[in-house]
Amino acid sequence: VQLQAYGGGLVQAGDSLRLSCAASGRTFSRRHMGWFRQAPGKEREIVAAISRTGSTTQYADSVKGRFTVSKDNAKNTVYLQMNSLKPEDTAIYYCAADRFLDGLGIPIKEHEYSYWGQGTLVTVSS
Repeated sequence: VQLQAYGGGLVQAGDSLRLSCAASGRTFSRRHMGWFRQAPGKEREIVAAISRTGSTTQYADSVKGRFTVSKDNAKNTVYLQMNSLKPEDTAIYYCAADRFLDGLGIPIKEHEYSYWGQGTLVTVSS
């Protein structure tokens, strides 16, 4: 599985941005997906995760109510809609694919993901 994330950029606080992550291969629909971010000087953290069917989602407390993750299996793409952006959302955002096919629970830890995109930078100015 190869992943390519895009859609980052420089925005002002309060703005919105949508990240996309395109996947290659035929197993996308069978994998849970996650979005992570890494801010300067900080460890990478999970932002959101979505089940392989797209029916179940999970969010970090810091983004609940502002970010929405969605998955389009027909397009092999996962999205992260980010609204009401804050300066503390500034980070490199990565998409990742579950190491397992047809896994049961949605993984939320970094080591549970085997495939990673290259990251896209989101900068939110105040």
